[in-house]
Amino acid sequence: MRVLDTHLHMWDEEVLTYTWLEGPYAYRFAETEVEHDRLDVEREEAVFVQAETTEGDYIGEVRWVQSLAGRLGIAGIVAGAQLHRGIDTVTHLEELATHPLVVGVRHNLQNDPDGLAVSSAFVTGAREVAARGWTFDVCVRAAQLPDIARLAGAVPELRMVLDHLGKPAVGTADAPLAPSAEWVRDIEEVAKHPETFCKLSGLPAESGGVWSAEQLVPFLDAAADAFGVERLMWGSDWPVSSIGPAEEGDPHAPADGSATYQPHARQRWLDTVVEWAETRGHDVDAILWANGRRFYRLDDPRVESADAPRRGFFGRLFGG
Repeated sequence: MRVLDTHLHMWDEEVLTYTWLEGPYAYRFAETEVEHDRLDVEREEAVFVQAETTEGDYIGEVRWVQSLAGRLGIAGIVAGAQLHRGIDTVTHLEELATHPLVVGVRHNLQNDPDGLAVSSAFVTGAREVAARGWTFDVCVRAAQLPDIARLAGAVPELRMVLDHLGKPAVGTADAPLAPSAEWVRDIEEVAKHPETFCKLSGLPAESGGVWSAEQLVPFLDAAADAFGVERLMWGSDWPVSSIGPAEEGDPHAPADGSATYQPHARQRWLDTVVEWAETRGHDVDAILWANGRRFYRLDDPRVESADAPRRGFFGRLFGG
């Protein structure tokens, strides 16, 4: 089996600056930790997705991940970006273009005001991303999904992927929630746009690390019904989705019962999605490998050039 993990994070506070790391997240999760949590598969590659450094470290994060990429099998980088900053956005994208592993960007919208994704400034920035042939990773809360459907309509050429199925409310293994009618309706609206995809990722984190296959399979079914198997891709959301109550028999379990790292969670999520796909008769290799490579264009030739032409709207204005 071959696996492209389309949603791998790493962080190291000795290298970069973050403001959100606390509790069990406030540890180094980088090269050594990735090596200790390899999947039980014949071939494994990954797409690194920006881990919310401070904005001033967006480029530094790309440089750091590139320095580790060859050893860790990182095939592409989804870099941090703020897409509503006009010429500052363009300048940032031009700097990112000098790094050949960058295949897309993520402006983390989940804590931004509703409506930002459909503002004129953001739409202009999204068009700049599309003009470069890059992708946009969409990290939103479920209530923000209507804005993403509108963004997809405004920039139909932009390849977008919903991180974590749009973060639906899933409950926990002990108190599961069924997919809400509103979430199903909203992902179907997003999926009407042919350049939108969906990551089967992040649901363990939405469950607080307490989840079961029976609880989450209905959400996988709804995503498959909306997007079709050809627009689904697997992602581990490591290590965010590997945090929760200690696994049974963990000798390092916190005495106070607080959340901790779950060393088997990444493999367990892979096994869950594989079993679901096989049971439904879906193309497992497409979900685990081919769809992600096609979406991120990982097999396309890449050129590193500090003089890369400005291909977007502002490039036309400023002579690119």
